[in-house]
Amino acid sequence: MATEKTFTVAGTATNSDGTVKVRFANDLVARIKILNKNNCTNINLVELPRAMTKMEALQHLQTLGITDGDAGFAVANKLAEKSKLAKKGEVKVQASTVLKAKADTKTVTMETTA
Repeated sequence: MATEKTFTVAGTATNSDGTVKVRFANDLVARIKILNKNNCTNINLVELPRAMTKMEALQHLQTLGITDGDAGFAVANKLAEKSKLAKKGEVKVQASTVLKAKADTKTVTMETTA
């Protein structure tokens, strides 16, 4: 069973071509250096209160009020995408009959000597 990766930093940044993307990382300083090296602008990364999955981090970003302009649009789109993927993984089970199993009981006695 695979576990979901968690992150301690999340936010948005504008690529050099003008597109805004949501970013996730575990090291704030290293991520900012990489984004600067790739000519990204409007870097808005925040440290999360605890390690979170992408879905939790996106929900946290919305509670922080990152909902203005392109950054808010990018967060909302990514959250919708993650929600859609999460719903695909859900399995609905419906039982129409219940089978009762008869328990076979045995009595075991033990004697102890002192």
